Amino acid sequence: MQPSEFPVLSRPSARPALSGAGPGDFTEAWLRNRRLSEHTRDAYRRDVAGWLAWCAARDLDPLRANFLDVNSYGRSLEATPAARSGQPLTPATVARKLSALSSWYDFLVKLRAVEANPVSGADRPRVDRDHSATVGLTPEEVDTLLAAAEAETGPTAARNRAAVGLLADLGLRVGELVSLNLSDLGAERGHRSVRFVGKGGKPRRRALTPSTAYAVDAYLTERATTQGVAVHELTGPLLVTATGARLDRHSVFRLVRRLARTAGIPAWAKLSPHSLRHAFATTARAEGVPLEDVQDAMGHADPRTTRRYDRDRHNLDRDPAYVIWAARARRRS
Repeated sequence: MQPSEFPVLSRPSARPALSGAGPGDFTEAWLRNRRLSEHTRDAYRRDVAGWLAWCAARDLDPLRANFLDVNSYGRSLEATPAARSGQPLTPATVARKLSALSSWYDFLVKLRAVEANPVSGADRPRVDRDHSATVGLTPEEVDTLLAAAEAETGPTAARNRAAVGLLADLGLRVGELVSLNLSDLGAERGHRSVRFVGKGGKPRRRALTPSTAYAVDAYLTERATTQGVAVHELTGPLLVTATGARLDRHSVFRLVRRLARTAGIPAWAKLSPHSLRHAFATTARAEGVPLEDVQDAMGHADPRTTRRYDRDRHNLDRDPAYVIWAARARRRS
């Protein structure tokens, strides 16, 4: 770490007000010190900005805040309606915001801007690891959504088929999908593949299924023809808009809901690209894919996270008691 990369800070005994020292500099230095996707960086940046604004409204120096202040902020967040739904923020959202703030303060502790992290002693919301608010899809609903994409015509139809195919067959996060570049496509030992940087800055690689590889090839062939170049001459993002800009996550959200509505899926208005990720995990487990393989495919550090995505995990058909009983019956026969 080069000292010149970070703002010059006073010792804790003479802490300056953060607003006077340039909070954006602290935040950007903290983010540069982390291996994060751009989407996560933006979210963390907003989380810290929210805390600084809350402190400023109360004439509170963030460098002198204690766990009681953080608790008050947490209660304030819990009473704040979400911009889209108008409903209070969920415990998981509040916990995520406080987690980002805790990381920010850990960074300031290392820089000796504060003596201790005030978030570490705060009362954070309890988040049930066995629950997810994402609305899932059954395998049959995924099939109808893909069929709706197949039936589409128009200038963006080929791109849309490639996008939903990647979401459904690989269970990608929407941020991973829109960050893909043409240079990420490849081939390894007979497999068509795609490489990308996953959550936490971890390099990932996945195999493309034959149907998704076909959809991607068809899209790129159409795109190259439109541009009057060969496919291998295409550069830049994998998925682009009509103007050549990178497709953004909001467009993918709208795409999934529009296709789901066309497919007649009842919960279409509540679906998101993450719904396809949940369906990927549930279907993989239902088809007998070992938990650790699903965990690796989804890029989860903790298998408990993967289990939360498995919507069919409480199905009594999968109770191990049946397997044990069947094995005992075979031994006795």
